[in-house]
This record gives sequence, structure tokens and C-alpha cells, in this order.
Amino acid sequence: MKDTLLDLYRKEQDAIRGKATPLVNRMRDHALSRFRKNGFPSTKKESWRFTDLSPLLNTDFVFDFRNKSKNMDIDKIFTCDVYDLDTFSLTLLNGWYVYKNAPLTRLSNGTIIGSLAKAMEVYPDLVDEYIGKAAKTEAYEMAALNTAFLQDGLFIYVPEGVKVEKPIQLINIVNAEYPVFLQPRHLIVAQKDADLTIVHCDHSLTHNVSFTNTVTEVYAEKGARVDHYKVQNKGRNSALVTNSFFHQKENSHISSNIITLNGGFTKNIVDHTISGSAAHAEHYGLYLVDSNQHVDNQVNIDHATPGSRSDQLFKGILDDEAKAVFSGKVMVRRHSQQTEAHQNNRNILLTDEAKANTQPHLEIYADDVKCSHGATVGQLDPDAMFYLRSRGLCERTARQMMMVAFAGEVVKKISIEALRNRISHLVEKRLKGELSICDQCVLHCNSKEPTAFNIDLSKL
Repeated sequence: MKDTLLDLYRKEQDAIRGKATPLVNRMRDHALSRFRKNGFPSTKKESWRFTDLSPLLNTDFVFDFRNKSKNMDIDKIFTCDVYDLDTFSLTLLNGWYVYKNAPLTRLSNGTIIGSLAKAMEVYPDLVDEYIGKAAKTEAYEMAALNTAFLQDGLFIYVPEGVKVEKPIQLINIVNAEYPVFLQPRHLIVAQKDADLTIVHCDHSLTHNVSFTNTVTEVYAEKGARVDHYKVQNKGRNSALVTNSFFHQKENSHISSNIITLNGGFTKNIVDHTISGSAAHAEHYGLYLVDSNQHVDNQVNIDHATPGSRSDQLFKGILDDEAKAVFSGKVMVRRHSQQTEAHQNNRNILLTDEAKANTQPHLEIYADDVKCSHGATVGQLDPDAMFYLRSRGLCERTARQMMMVAFAGEVVKKISIEALRNRISHLVEKRLKGELSICDQCVLHCNSKEPTAFNIDLSKL
């Protein structure tokens, strides 16, 4: 696969480089040299020790470096089922930005939303100021690969003091008749005292094999606030690697919440640098896996300045032969006094075959700090189960109530009421085994209820 990609780059470099800025292409060349040297990550690397990428790379993937989706009516193939979620809705289809009116929109308050490829043409100086500054291609092989092949994705710029009234929703859809390898790139910038909420949804509309390698860079300047929600509901033949790089300055607040409902192979890499005092970072995650699904959450937080705080809480429920990995690291540098950092990972195994590997890690070089970490792997509490059964509940209902309550600690961190209610409902369906990527189909094959078609007889 490494050789295939390098050959493809040589043959298709004119299409890949496109109309990118000179700085982006220099950045691309450097990343390509890193990928040529390091290749894909292997299990010999500590952060990938329990996650083997090599079986996924044996597929003959199709790489499309030209946008064939720009004129497609996305409403014909997908509709968001959070009906009362009022958002600025944006769509990526097979790695390319899809639009009806314009590839780039500038709101009356100065906020810019749209295609990253188009932003590199229209606002080259603005893109060059931020892109690639947070993404660490030296340390992360998949980020280097994405940087070498970056073409399109989401671009958001919020000017100083602007609060974006509605959440911005990115719907990232994979819908191809053949195995595809996609590498979307997202750049999100919140200037001083700006306020922004993003809902990022990953969906598959087919059961075909796919591999998506995403890089997202999020910048929160002084006093800015960014809430970032990620909902992953992919097919069982899909592989998803997300590389999220956060960088925040003083008095800013960044909150991230990753909900993994479905997916064959999922690895979420989070790298967060706090470079300002009185800054607060929150990272939450919930993963529900069964069958032979694999999910890996890797979170690295660097407290590079004094007086900042970070909180991590990741929870997982594993059934059948599923596997989950959590690798969390908090770095407190020598001069970062008065840092407060808390890290927690909890896992419930519903079978003897399910397996969770958890590695919480603190690396502290300052002495005036408040830091804690912890991890648990176990089964449902038998005493709590007995209590519920003694109140007349059947075993299945009691198990369901306990699992929903366990997951609810993360779900309730979602501040958007409509999204929180919908995710809560999807979590309940997922724990009952009723949620799949076909959930939006009118046939609802997984439902035991008879299918009902609403027909207007007057039209016959």
C-alpha cells in the first residue's frame, strides 16, 4: 500500500496539488517525505501496540483525486434524522465538499464556511496562517499521509467576538460501489472571544469496504469557545482513522465528545496543546462495540503553560468478541505550575471474549499540580443487578437500564438538547442491537415491527 500510494502521487500529482497555495504544497512535500520514510504505523509503535492496521491495507482501494460529486443532490441519498436540530448543514461525499449554491459562504457576521479547496483559492493568506501548524506530521504517520494527499474538506473561520448562533453540522458520507480510500482535511479557526459549536457526523450508506483517514485542526484563540461533537455510525466493513489536533490559548475553552455507535475499525487520535493560562479542555468519549468490531481512542494532552485544566472521561461497553483500546497521556511541563488534570477510562465487558486494553498515563514535571488518572475493566455490578431484579424487573430490562445509565454520564455532556435526546435514543437502540447504518432506510430491516407505508389513496 505504501508503494502504491507513492506511485499514485507521482502519476497524479498535478490533480492532487491542484490550486493549493505554495505553502501548502511545500508542507505536502515535507509530509510525503515523512510518509516515504516511516510508512504506515505498525504494532511495534507503542501507541499502535494493540491496534493492527496491516490487515486493512490488503484491499485494492480506488483513489479518486478529482471531484465527481459537486453537482450531486445530496438530499436524494441522505437526510439527517435529528429532525429538530437547527444547524448550518454541510456535506462531504466521498471526501469532497458538496454544495447547492456556492462552495464557500461568508455570513453577515464575517464567518466563513465551506470548502477548504475553495478557501485556498479565495483566502490563501488566511489558510496559510493556520493550516499545518497544529498537525504533527513528524509524530503521526497517518497525519503525514493525509497532509501529503490533502485536497478538500471543511473550512470554518469565525472572526473576533462573533458567536455563531446555530451549530455547524458536517455530514461526512461514504457512498461508493467500490472500495475507496478517502483523506478529507478540515481547518477550524475561532478568533479571540469567538464562540462556535460543531457537530461532525460520519456515516456510511453502503456495506462496501472503505478506509477514511481524516485530519482536523481546531484553533481557539484567546477567550474563544469551541464545542466539538463527533458521531460515528459507520458500516462494519469500514475503517476510520481520525486525527484531531486542538490548539488553544489563554482563557479559552474547548470541549470534545466522540460517540462511536458503529464501525468495523475505528481509531480516534486526539492531540491537544494548551498554550495559555486559565484555559480549559474537556474530552469525552463513548464507544459501543460488538461482534468483532475494534475501537481505539488515543488522547494526548500537553499542558504547555501554567494555570490550565483538562478533563478526560471515556467509557465503553463491549459485547461478543469486540476489542477496545484506550491510551491517554497527560503531559505537564516543568514550568506549568498550578495545572489541574483528570483522566478516567471505564469499560464494561458483557462477555468473556470481549477485551479492553487501557493505558492511562501521567507525565508530570511540575510540583504544584492536581492530577489524577484511573481505569476500570469489569462486568455489570451483580449487586445492582440483584437490586433491580428484586424490584420485579426481568434480567434483560435490568441489564439495559444499567448500561444506559453507564453511557448516560457521557451523553449528558452534550449541550445541544435535540442532539442529546437523539443520541440518547440511538444509544438505547444500539444497546438493544437495533441500530445499523441502514437505520434511515424506509424498510427498517432490523425492526421486528411490520413495515408501514403511508400511501395517499387519493393519488391512485
